[in-house]
Amino acid sequence: MPEAGNPSSAAFPNASTMKILTVIGARPQLVKAAVVSHEIQARQQAGTAVQELIVHTGQHFDKNMSDVFFDEMSIPRPHRMLALGGLSHGAMTGRMIEQIESVLVEERPDWMLVYGDTNSTMAGALAAVKLHIPVAHVEAGLRSWNRAMPEEINRVVTDHVSSLLFAPTDSAVANLKAEGIAGQQVVRTGDVMFDASLFYASKAVNLPLPAGVGNRPFALVTIHRAENTDDPKRLQAIVEALERASRAIHMVFPVHPRTRGALGRLGLLDRLEAIATLLDPVGYLEMVQLEKACTLVVTDSGGVQKEAYFFGKPCVTLRTETEWTELVEIGANVLVAPDDAQSIAQAIADGVQRTVDTSAQLYGDGHAAAHIVDQLLSNLHGSACTNP
Repeated sequence: MPEAGNPSSAAFPNASTMKILTVIGARPQLVKAAVVSHEIQARQQAGTAVQELIVHTGQHFDKNMSDVFFDEMSIPRPHRMLALGGLSHGAMTGRMIEQIESVLVEERPDWMLVYGDTNSTMAGALAAVKLHIPVAHVEAGLRSWNRAMPEEINRVVTDHVSSLLFAPTDSAVANLKAEGIAGQQVVRTGDVMFDASLFYASKAVNLPLPAGVGNRPFALVTIHRAENTDDPKRLQAIVEALERASRAIHMVFPVHPRTRGALGRLGLLDRLEAIATLLDPVGYLEMVQLEKACTLVVTDSGGVQKEAYFFGKPCVTLRTETEWTELVEIGANVLVAPDDAQSIAQAIADGVQRTVDTSAQLYGDGHAAAHIVDQLLSNLHGSACTNP
């Protein structure tokens, strides 16, 4: 892939080549997009006339996104970096639409490809559809049914302006059908994060666990959502629950900067340090290693809920709703109100004894990226994908 910069349309010299413009805005989206980009590159090498231009909006600036990061993760470098993070939702989304529109006018891709539910996702979709460029949405159909979450608005809007919707699960397909989006434009592809977990698990196999983790059984804890970190009652309840549960199992907690700041302001860090191994934020490969090695996962992250399942680990989710309802239905994941310390501690204690059956292939066969690229190539210019 070309280095990040400002390439002209000369990067795509063959006018008959299908051109895909991918918009991402955060590190998790880079990981998701990487497996699809690898598949596109494989098709190129096999002689298929397809090219991809990756635009990173900079929504979540990450100082660790160096050349080493891209090389170690085998992730193609974005062609363009827009540096639009650090703004309010409205200002950020508006500027993204403006700048992505400029790229679209210059490049005139055949497809706009977006991932997930960030402001970057919605901005890319809106900019493209206004220019009559068809949109393909990876992770379509997910619903938390909580419109107070900005992510829920982003995913609903994106789905309803997309021409091709790649749904990771049967429940996602059902959600789209219930909203009047059905037919050939909805494709159940499986989950690209399952592809990514398989790929990166093999790369992480020889990595050592972080210092202090040791060989004892442990629960892997990740807490980062603002509704938990910014609510003193919730954060205090979570810490109290971890203290209680630590009698049954050790805690390993990579601490998000926002979470560390909130814990410090409430005087809770010392209490956690007494019962848990606190780590600085870890990279994706290190996180995969921790997920593979742990006994269970305690999280408020959407993606980590699935990764726990991919590696056969029970999960306790500190939320009252989830987009991944199928995990709750099969008992792999338990939802607990984050302000209920007793219930959280009990769920963790119960989770130590639970086993997870991964034989159902809830998230596909590990070839979601191939299914996605097949659909893009078979629907040139979105001609077979019109909204009902």
